[in-house]
Amino acid sequence: MSRMPLPYNPKVLELFRNPKNLGKMEDATVTAVAGNPACGDMITFYLKINEQEVIEKASFESYGCAANIATSSIVTEMIKGVKLEDAWKISWKSVREAVGGLPSIKFHCGVLAVGALHRAIRKYYKNKGVSPSWLPEGLSFEEKQALEEEELAKILEKRLKTAEGK
Repeated sequence: MSRMPLPYNPKVLELFRNPKNLGKMEDATVTAVAGNPACGDMITFYLKINEQEVIEKASFESYGCAANIATSSIVTEMIKGVKLEDAWKISWKSVREAVGGLPSIKFHCGVLAVGALHRAIRKYYKNKGVSPSWLPEGLSFEEKQALEEEELAKILEKRLKTAEGK
């Protein structure tokens, strides 16, 4: 069986080859992870947030494909210098547009990146023991999708281990 390469646009390929803000941030205010290495895509976001709730610095680590790296990279660029409330409003669709589009099979990479961002923002406020009025009580679409993807990966991993044991 041959595999056709995915039709990534030049911006996705550039961000994949030369990602912005790649690497662990030692002085991060908050970190959050989304994804599962068993399924192939995992993101860790690091955010440095100041007293005015503005994201001063953002970086990421990624285990995944070109789309995963590109969407994580662009999210860190989109949120630098932005208040948390405005960063929360970023959607997977705006991420997809910012990278110039993605093959439909890779839309989940933008969803995962925003899910990790939302987790980081939610964790920041949980650590502070406050919940601003604009932060929804329930999970965002992107958080739910990231959670579903992680749960599916766990189920598949268990099935594979069971199948290997037979």
